[in-house]
Amino acid sequence: MNKSTKRVMVDELFGELELGSGDKRWAVVRTRSRCEKKLAEYAKRTGVHYYLPLRESVKVYEKSTYRTHIPLFPGYVFVCIDYEDKDTLARTGYVAGFLKVIDQEQLLSELRAINQIPAQKVEAGPGYWLAKGLEVEIISGPFAGVRGVVEEHDKLHELRLQVNILKQAVILKTDPADVKIIGEFEIIETEDIPKTRNR
Repeated sequence: MNKSTKRVMVDELFGELELGSGDKRWAVVRTRSRCEKKLAEYAKRTGVHYYLPLRESVKVYEKSTYRTHIPLFPGYVFVCIDYEDKDTLARTGYVAGFLKVIDQEQLLSELRAINQIPAQKVEAGPGYWLAKGLEVEIISGPFAGVRGVVEEHDKLHELRLQVNILKQAVILKTDPADVKIIGEFEIIETEDIPKTRNR
């Protein structure tokens, strides 16, 4: 017998992943334990734009299957706020702190890439953040134009969409044929002499 639980369901995105207008800027809220969805619900009710990327979690207990959606980055919600909105969210009791985002465009670019994943139903999941790696771009398929980082040449099928402010990443499974290396990389020749090339 299969069951689908309808626990707390929230929209992943309320508003647009665009630069804020006026005094509004994107920030990262560090939430108290298991308060991500509660904060997102409150934000929507009060008109605060937010993004809470989710992933499906499937658990099987005896003859029952339970499907829920859990935060892709536990403990964090992305919000577009001004000082008044920040004060409003802080009074909820769901907030542990705020992370200021200096590079607004970079964050939005990273979030837009992640936001494409659910709609395309491509296998993806949490992954570790790479301080170093090969910068690549998907040149064909449903994610054409998306940039990310791979660990090394033989792992072109595991593209990491990194959120640098959190030092976390999402692994996107992709076809290596769709991936082009765009940063500097080394090719090891048969005589093991490294050469640096640009592509």
